[in-house]
Amino acid sequence: MAGSTETGSKPELIASRGLVGRIALAFRPYLPQVIAVGALIVVSAGLGVANPLLIRVVFDDALFPASGTPNLNLLWILAGIMAGVTAVTSTIGIAQTYLTNTVGQRVMGDLRARLFKHLQGLSLSFFTGNRTGEIQSRVSEDVGGVQNVVTTTVTDVISNAVILVSTAIAMAVLSWQLTLVALGVVPFFAVITQKVGKKRREVSREVQQSRAEMNAITQETLSVSGVMLTKLFGRQDDEVQRFNRENQRLSNLVIRRQMTGQVVWAIMQGFFSVSPVIIYVLAGYLLVGLGREGISAGTIVAFTTLQSRLYFPIGTLLRVSVELQASLALFERIFGYLDTEPDIVDAPDAADLDAAAVAGVVEFDSVRVDYGAHTIFRTADANAAAAMGRTPQWALDGVSFRVEPGQLAAFVGPSGAGKSTISYLLPRLYDASEGRVSIDGHDVRKVKQRSLADVIGYVSQESYLFHATVRDNLLYGRPDATDDEMVSATRAANIHERIMDFEDGYGTVVGERGYRLSGGERQRLSIARVILHQPRILVLDEATSALDTASERLVQAALEPLMQGRTTLAIAHRLSTIMAADVIFVVDHGRIIEQGTHGELVARGGLYADLYHQQFQGGDLECLCEDGVVMSDGEVVAGPQRDAGVPLRV
Repeated sequence: MAGSTETGSKPELIASRGLVGRIALAFRPYLPQVIAVGALIVVSAGLGVANPLLIRVVFDDALFPASGTPNLNLLWILAGIMAGVTAVTSTIGIAQTYLTNTVGQRVMGDLRARLFKHLQGLSLSFFTGNRTGEIQSRVSEDVGGVQNVVTTTVTDVISNAVILVSTAIAMAVLSWQLTLVALGVVPFFAVITQKVGKKRREVSREVQQSRAEMNAITQETLSVSGVMLTKLFGRQDDEVQRFNRENQRLSNLVIRRQMTGQVVWAIMQGFFSVSPVIIYVLAGYLLVGLGREGISAGTIVAFTTLQSRLYFPIGTLLRVSVELQASLALFERIFGYLDTEPDIVDAPDAADLDAAAVAGVVEFDSVRVDYGAHTIFRTADANAAAAMGRTPQWALDGVSFRVEPGQLAAFVGPSGAGKSTISYLLPRLYDASEGRVSIDGHDVRKVKQRSLADVIGYVSQESYLFHATVRDNLLYGRPDATDDEMVSATRAANIHERIMDFEDGYGTVVGERGYRLSGGERQRLSIARVILHQPRILVLDEATSALDTASERLVQAALEPLMQGRTTLAIAHRLSTIMAADVIFVVDHGRIIEQGTHGELVARGGLYADLYHQQFQGGDLECLCEDGVVMSDGEVVAGPQRDAGVPLRV
């Protein structure tokens, strides 16, 4: 996998030889605008040397001509030309600035969009292995950090390079001897600047890492869950200290970055300031040796004017080279994510499933999952893992089962047995390392992921809601749903009346992660969202395990219409929720060790019976097996309530 693994470590910072080339490719869509900017720069730079050259004419021919009398007519003409050149140059500068910023912002926007799209395509393992705050830092801080590069640096390099060349030529025309002296120190400063740039690049990398760490701390501790945790354990002071430590580290690093190379800049600025004095002294010797025919007063004035114009782009280019080195560290971090290849992708021959034609047969055939290998190899298998010198750690080991259309299949077992892994494989949140997972005989790895999303509905233990209105959260399941369809879904999920109790009804903002709602309300709202989605296959991953008894009953009632006529895979912790399942699979250590109905499994006396007795110890439980009614101490806890059937004591 290029770049880095998706989990277990931060993406590597890739110092690619073609890094500058990759940055340049970002400008390709805006090549006409870039060419226009280049043309404006050349014209502006060419006009820039006109006035210094005209200064010599002003001094030698207009103010101090050989006749001794100033030529006022010529002086006015030259003054008009110089003013016109200045006006044209300023106008060109405005156009150049507009085009430069437009191209720069477009490139930044493209880069940000490309990074976000790429992150959307990465698998779940990437996000379980990297903190949200750090990912956000890459998208915002790092991309924002290169703003100066894409908006001004490129233009600065081109414009100052053109100014440098054109000015050097103009200076050579005036006096090649003085030009050699003026350019003699440039190589020395270039070498020093290169070393400064390398150091600054290293410090900039540390700065961005520190900023990412601060973003992660902020995101973790200032989220609703984080704030609750710190308050409940009284750890606010500890978190403040942790933030302050990283904040101080960041401040020190930024100061260090800003001060890197300042001594060099000071020496350079000092030299640039005294350089006209050096030219005056050398000009004096030239006058002594060659006389006024060798060099004139106008030439000296024009040359020193050009000299300041020469040293400014040299200083800018040297400083830009340092900034560019620092920005390369940011580009390395950005490209580090862009080079992280998703390990779950659509196969070249992947096909769409016709949602209307899907019957809902779900089959696992000798499925094995090694999470460690899954994050290292695009197609993980035991042989590849062995080749890397690691022993596979099977989360699932040879799991096989078949669920018929419309059946409710439940999966139970101890924590860590592999139940949730089974639920992740069907919608391809992860892929099987070995074996086959299929829907209606179609291997899910040969089905387009978007098509799978149309067919499968997923209700997890922790329902996620956006900080948006109730309506927005519901329509996330199906944006084109009508209001009538939305209300019908909420009624089926037993949440419509509660929504209408809110002052703003369906326009109520639910807060971050839906924390303005109770756990049961959030879960019923997420169920309504799945009902709107109209999936053919339903996956319930411990959808009620975090709820109290009253909320659980409401959610169970909401699930009944959702499961009606759909193939359902239910991962269960509370056995009371799945006793009426058509088939129950008992999972332990990544394997299915038992399967059957509730009555069959209890009678068998295996692990399921042990789990059952642990949960219902001391309680009378009746099972009307013929009609699927399950009762505990005379209370119906699962299954359709009917009058017929013969109770069976277990």
